[in-house]
Amino acid sequence: MSEMSVQHGGARSSFRVLNAADTADAAAWLRLWEQWPGREVHAHPGYASLFSNEHTDAFCACLSSRGGTVLFPFLLRAVPDELTAGKAPAGLHDITTPYGYGGAFCWGPESADLAAEFWAAFDSWGRTRQVVSEFIRFSLRPEIVLPYPGTVEVRQDNIVRGLDLSPDDLWMDFQHKVRKNVRKAERSGVEVIADPEGSRFEDFFRIYEATMDRRHADAAHCFSRSFFENIHENLAGQYIYFHASHEGKVISTELVLVSAETVYSFLGGTMSEYFELRPNDLLKYRVMLWSIDHGLRDYVLGGGYSPNDGTFRYKRAFAPSGSRPFRVGMRVLQPDAYLQLLSTTAAECAIPGYFPAYRRREHVIEL
Repeated sequence: MSEMSVQHGGARSSFRVLNAADTADAAAWLRLWEQWPGREVHAHPGYASLFSNEHTDAFCACLSSRGGTVLFPFLLRAVPDELTAGKAPAGLHDITTPYGYGGAFCWGPESADLAAEFWAAFDSWGRTRQVVSEFIRFSLRPEIVLPYPGTVEVRQDNIVRGLDLSPDDLWMDFQHKVRKNVRKAERSGVEVIADPEGSRFEDFFRIYEATMDRRHADAAHCFSRSFFENIHENLAGQYIYFHASHEGKVISTELVLVSAETVYSFLGGTMSEYFELRPNDLLKYRVMLWSIDHGLRDYVLGGGYSPNDGTFRYKRAFAPSGSRPFRVGMRVLQPDAYLQLLSTTAAECAIPGYFPAYRRREHVIEL
């Protein structure tokens, strides 16, 4: 653990950077997370750890002060030697956030100086780790994250189904085709079960793998069996499976992540030979009813693969007025090192808009 005391306006604040791989740090991180009324699953140490590997470590920068509390989960990645090519210093790192929605989450009094205080302390720590650049995928609720000192861009919209209404009003707020599809699934005998323990995980994994194969998903979006086993072990109470079955066979399935106020559609799929029964429409409807029963405020369905594509329009049918901007943040913290790394990247491998640009060659190779 890295810890420092920050003096501001006569009051002292405690700034720490916790490593999820360290047992004591992970426990301290979890205790802070449990004190947060929002308890966003994407800030849980068990979630961030899902994305660590031999080149990537999961950390959380924490600030506790009279002005509020901050939790910033992030991934610290070593810049590969092949990207430095002898033109940039050794030991460089960059930062990204875990898959999903993140940022510097904050709660408490939230003084006007909290953001400046946190980012100054964080950048000081970053210099000790030779952090070149930073890329953040932000929460869809900007009010729960600190203002960002770098460049912020809207990439595309995501769909959020608000749940602060009655089941009858929810039903009437769907587009007509959703109601039609739900009725068809019910008439066809499709049933939906909630599975908080993952007792039918094998059915989920079979359908998930088949769906990824059908979509020709790249390796970055194809998660292994061990990935899900880690969810079961480290995120108890923060996930639930929903399965749609027909004549006793699971034909559509979804893994949902659960925060204190929000549920997130995470991963899943549907057997293509059962598309005509519209099982996924019924499944999503039942997720919403379950969420309302459990006092949750939002169901995040996510976005499409490109703006306004078929996947996005399908999700929007459940929440016609539920579009929210998905924002990302970018910073270059060591401009000279960034330019040196960029000079080693082949121009023909350029991916428009990809950040950090020096990793674009690595990205192409992974595809």
